[in-house]
Amino acid sequence: MIEFNFKTEFQLNNISKLKDWLSRVISSEKYEQGDIDFIFCSDEELLKINQEYLNHDTYTDIITFDYTSNKVISGDVFISIDRVRENSNTFKTGFLNELLRVMSHGVLHLMGYKDKDEDDVKVMRAKEEEKIKMFHVEP
Repeated sequence: MIEFNFKTEFQLNNISKLKDWLSRVISSEKYEQGDIDFIFCSDEELLKINQEYLNHDTYTDIITFDYTSNKVISGDVFISIDRVRENSNTFKTGFLNELLRVMSHGVLHLMGYKDKDEDDVKVMRAKEEEKIKMFHVEP
């Protein structure tokens, strides 16, 4: 089950469309959907999580806790709405497009995709773009 939780004033439009899209992203990689919680929060809240669990003292747009077992995707995906807004302005991508990129990024991490070296980043970015395009195509 895909759930959306809000620890900020931000709210999503088209929740059913987003859940359908995420389900299609998961099945497109031959995985099954387990329990995935997307938690939308502030920069400050995500910074605290980054410091406490990852020992990083930096702002980030997303932190993913992976509970995937075999091919069943499960996890907690924390997303800073502040970072998504700022990145959408910085990269001139539009808020929805940046939000889709970050959400797909979290799901791709749950599928085992990495972004620690240059080659992994290239694969991750290509997969993000592929998955974002899926949002704009009705099933």
